Amino acid sequence: MKITQIKFGMLRVPLKTPFKTALRTVETVEDIVVQIHTDTGNIGYGEAPATAVITGDTHGSIVEAIDKFIAPRLIGQEIANLNRITQLIQTALEKNTSAKAAVEIAVYDLFGQLYGAPLYKMLGGGDPVITTDITISVDYIDKMVADSIAAVDRGFESLKIKVGKDIGLDIERVKAIYAAVEGRALLRLDANQGWTAKQAVYAMHTLEDAGVLLELLEQPVKAQDIDGLKYVTDRVHTPVMADESVFGPMEVVELIKLRAADIINIKLMKTGGISNAIRIADIAALYGVECMIGCMLETSISVAAAVHVAVAKANVITKVDLDGPSLSKFNPVDGGVIFNESEISVTDAPGLGIREIRGLEPIEV
Repeated sequence: MKITQIKFGMLRVPLKTPFKTALRTVETVEDIVVQIHTDTGNIGYGEAPATAVITGDTHGSIVEAIDKFIAPRLIGQEIANLNRITQLIQTALEKNTSAKAAVEIAVYDLFGQLYGAPLYKMLGGGDPVITTDITISVDYIDKMVADSIAAVDRGFESLKIKVGKDIGLDIERVKAIYAAVEGRALLRLDANQGWTAKQAVYAMHTLEDAGVLLELLEQPVKAQDIDGLKYVTDRVHTPVMADESVFGPMEVVELIKLRAADIINIKLMKTGGISNAIRIADIAALYGVECMIGCMLETSISVAAAVHVAVAKANVITKVDLDGPSLSKFNPVDGGVIFNESEISVTDAPGLGIREIRGLEPIEV
């Protein structure tokens, strides 16, 4: 099975409600879809969102990076030579992690198809059913409480609460949500780089002293502020998770050595795809550090790939934040991973198991 061509499409899926964080507000998922064609007629699918404020990738840069730098290296490559292909992708150009991720996902999809097995089995196997949390966007307190109660009523047992805009209001938001769902759901707090280190410590001490039990605090400080992240980790009881502070394996090693965080958040769009995500999980496992697997605003194409990784690396990926498909008004993908509110299950279809993507708009390059 040889790679013959790489094509692009735009996929647009409206969200049920606007996605609001300390960094941005989004109303529609708009992602680049990569289709890798082969001489056997098999097609591998990958996907990448434009997340300029986090990874630096835009729709234009994703297409340009793949078309001009990555694709020329891959045409004619045998899918069976997976390690060689992933190396070609990762060394094609610096950064551009989302573009690399989209291509890697499609290649791994084809790798599973080549051997007639679902991807998670090619990665080592596991229990093909996992449970995700759901995101509660930052908003007015009453709206966030109502959204939290509605999510619990839908069966979600973990809520990821977005804060980071106003420290005083953030504390009241969390208290109100905790009071509304106490005993029914775990709360994960995501400050999205919105606080300073001292603000984070103040907020967490205030919440902890008020009896609010949180499962974790995610990325309270700016991505580059590793000293600040360690400052918070050293001073609060709640486990602290690094997200934007950690993209690749080398950063994970450094973060663990510094003991700057308790948990690592793996996202394929940060790691540049599946190969580095696996490396990060293996490194964390060596040090006894837990991981979460998360996603950007993605549909069930690339989120499916993250699900396969989560299943295969469940020994270290103990927390799942793959709610992109649950936040969307509809699922444009037929086949593969089944997203049913908080429960995500994987079929035995080869690769990612994608049969069709509805509403895909071709992009000419």
